[in-house]
Amino acid sequence: MLYFLKKRFFLLFILFIQFGFSQEKIPNFQKRGNKTQLIVNGKPFIIRGGELGNSSATTMESMEPIWTKLTDMNLNTVLTPIYWELIEKEEGKFDFSLVDDLIMRARKENLKLVFLWFGSWKNSMSSHAPEWMKLNQKKYPRIKDDKNKSHEILTPFSENNLTADANAFQKLMKHIKDFDQKEQTVIMIQVENEIGMLPTARDYSPQANIAFKKEVPVDLLRYMQSNKEKLVPEFLEIWKKNGSKTKGNWEEIFGKSLSTDEIFMAWYFSEFTNKVAKAGKEAYSIPMFVNAALNAPEKKPGEYPSAGPLPHVMDVWKAAGKSIDFLSPDFYNPNFKHWNNLFTRQGDPLFIPEHRFDATAPFKGLYAIGHYEAIGFSPFSIESVADAKKEPLGKIYELVKQLTPVIEANKGQGKIEGVLLDKENQQQIIQLGNYEFTFKHDYTLNWSDGAKEAVWPMTSAIIIEITPDEFYISGSGIVVTFKPLKNKELNVGILKIDQGIFENGIWKTIRHFNGDQTHQGRHLRIAVDDYEIQKLKLYSYE
Repeated sequence: MLYFLKKRFFLLFILFIQFGFSQEKIPNFQKRGNKTQLIVNGKPFIIRGGELGNSSATTMESMEPIWTKLTDMNLNTVLTPIYWELIEKEEGKFDFSLVDDLIMRARKENLKLVFLWFGSWKNSMSSHAPEWMKLNQKKYPRIKDDKNKSHEILTPFSENNLTADANAFQKLMKHIKDFDQKEQTVIMIQVENEIGMLPTARDYSPQANIAFKKEVPVDLLRYMQSNKEKLVPEFLEIWKKNGSKTKGNWEEIFGKSLSTDEIFMAWYFSEFTNKVAKAGKEAYSIPMFVNAALNAPEKKPGEYPSAGPLPHVMDVWKAAGKSIDFLSPDFYNPNFKHWNNLFTRQGDPLFIPEHRFDATAPFKGLYAIGHYEAIGFSPFSIESVADAKKEPLGKIYELVKQLTPVIEANKGQGKIEGVLLDKENQQQIIQLGNYEFTFKHDYTLNWSDGAKEAVWPMTSAIIIEITPDEFYISGSGIVVTFKPLKNKELNVGILKIDQGIFENGIWKTIRHFNGDQTHQGRHLRIAVDDYEIQKLKLYSYE
């Protein structure tokens, strides 16, 4: 008997070791300090990304001229759609040849992939659902507005819709595991795309109307009660306004309003998406996220893609399940800091999968990696550039590439910060180590060439504390001065500023700066259109 117990214990131990080993051998998240790291091939990884236009990856022929542009901009990751309509053209028959071709070519170019599952919803609509679903509305119903008109949005209240999507996604994830687990080319998955309800705040289909009259699901109410102290204030206020009830239907709990309609839809969109993600993770459990189309403040629910994974309903999304690892913002909105603050206020990691590819994008990306210690950043329509080698994004990404080991070694320790500057926001003060740093836009120097320009370009920098007196500062278009943090009577001087690069993770000084380059020891400067890493050592004196 003892022999058999020992043997059983040994087998269980082997399975445990194998499971743990396999978990380490796939992309995953781990906490470092108070931040989250993405681990790929056993090492921390910052996504220097770019998202392809919606139809660029429909064939390998259309992709052929794009690959060189991506590597010329120093990307390490491409975000590309996977289209349900193309992998399951006939119900139950799957063709993953395009998936395989993308993976193989990405490996050749030394790039990683984040696949965007264009399944039931893409930008609210169900445009990428297969033909056999679109042509059978009876079996695969759509939402209806308050005038009983159908729209090309699959309803999340249909079990048939859910089963079809979850089955296709699970088959995709199993194939990715079989084809790619060893190499880890595919490092994350976005489940659906910019989910949201239009043109009304909620679905009025028969299934939705039945659900709306039912009691609020117990799982949501339990989440609300156990997390009451940290619910986002917008959501908490709606609940409190109606008496903080813990039993009742949607209007009894949240009141009769468009906000209630949105909360109702958010639960069912999230529940549906989590079940899809769960099916996928049962096949291959790599990180998965959802993205949100940001709402304008003057718009009411139904006038924007309502009930998506937006900050004011993020608690509803989190309550519906644990298969989604985090929520992400898509940026076509200039209030960059505002929205990122909302997405990270509960301590969640930040990844920006889509940002308008404009002149501000590279600098916002560096700021996100510095200030929020983001997992990564990705402009949209990355292939649209004419001359990739001249793009500022590539120059910023080169800096991030060199600094990644230093950033990840200090992540979550309160030793990293970022600044983002323009003419309206010319100065930012931060405190690190023994010093207070005043970052100013390069054009604040009255002798700078662009000082009198009506519009100043956006600039940014990242600062990393190595010791309390030594720092890396990297970016473009900044001037930095210093004060002591503790003894205000002391002066701060520059012991050394070196411009340099990292080669194979080792710092190499290219130039030692002094004299005119430091304004005779008064500041550190990286001019607009220069992209540098400088190593700074300070000291205090009476």
